[in-house]
Amino acid sequence: MSDINRRDMIGAAAAVAGGILATRAWAEPVEKHEELPTFRYAMEQQKGRITEGGSAKEATVKQLPISTGLAGVSMRLKPGGLRELHWHANAAEWAFVVKGRVRTTVIGPDSLSETNDFDPGDVWYFPKGHGHAVQNLGKEEAHFILVFDDGGFSEYRTFSITDWLGGTPPSVLEKNLGLRAAEFARFPKDELFIPQGRTPPPTDAATQKMQKMAPLTHRFPLMAQPPMRFAGGEERRVSQKEFPVSRTVTGVILDLEPGALRELHWHPHANEWLYFIHGNARMGLFGSHGRHRIEEFSTGDAGYIPQGFGHYIENTGSTKCRILIAFDSGDYQEISLSTWLASNPTGIVADNFKIADVQVGQMPDHRVFVAPKEGVRK
Repeated sequence: MSDINRRDMIGAAAAVAGGILATRAWAEPVEKHEELPTFRYAMEQQKGRITEGGSAKEATVKQLPISTGLAGVSMRLKPGGLRELHWHANAAEWAFVVKGRVRTTVIGPDSLSETNDFDPGDVWYFPKGHGHAVQNLGKEEAHFILVFDDGGFSEYRTFSITDWLGGTPPSVLEKNLGLRAAEFARFPKDELFIPQGRTPPPTDAATQKMQKMAPLTHRFPLMAQPPMRFAGGEERRVSQKEFPVSRTVTGVILDLEPGALRELHWHPHANEWLYFIHGNARMGLFGSHGRHRIEEFSTGDAGYIPQGFGHYIENTGSTKCRILIAFDSGDYQEISLSTWLASNPTGIVADNFKIADVQVGQMPDHRVFVAPKEGVRK
């Protein structure tokens, strides 16, 4: 057995074991006060995969075993760098551009395709199985975060065109593509992943032999939308309602002021994946039956909250904290602690906590969502 195969088998076994432990974290029965698994992964501190045209670092269920429903990749492309033509058989792809300018091409069933240019703050979504590519348009490095609606996804084990054609007999390719079999000897024999390419021309000057436009656009300018503002920060959100093609992912950019708190809440129908674009924060996770865990996050960290688990996020730094959050559903749902308590009769809340009615009356009578550093006062 080769060292590579041995390492792959060990890694796979570890991932399976980690997944079992993570699944048990919310399976019944569990011991009271049993420790929850970590829900933080220092993604940007890893080496990742580096090629001539760029690099990628991933956070899947293999690196973060609790992350069974969603996975993420931090990808950087050099000027002209090309994430080669490929597709994902088991996951849709959602992305947020952090910096730089990139161009994507995507094709779906019935030869429906689209070419789009993206700026910082823009979002794309490619349904599962749709072929696509991404290339840096600018003179500086481009950085974007990819989110996939399957925790078992691996960006390193996707269906790439060089990998496919490199293992296909030249005689077959000659019949399919029209070049002589000998000419395929110059094609790559292995997956290139991110090759170095030329800086692309403007969209209107790009040469395409065929294009049949898709009825739904794959691009959404998230940061160009007006935010929902709160005393302690603001949020921008894009779901299937605003971005119809994005049927399986909702995305959020959350900005928290220093000391601000994204209040205690849970999502009843979706898992949550997080990437800390900049800043520092503390997150608390509640997994029922006396199980709690608190983790400290900083720039470049990834996080994961299982469906239905209670949690909060608190900015612990002296500057604004910006967080990218993705959910594995095109429909956004959330239940906040403040709303829940305010929706119950005063007597029930008072009896539940064994406190006086007057104390319940001092609690918020509205949805807090984001609380400022000094907290909320009715």
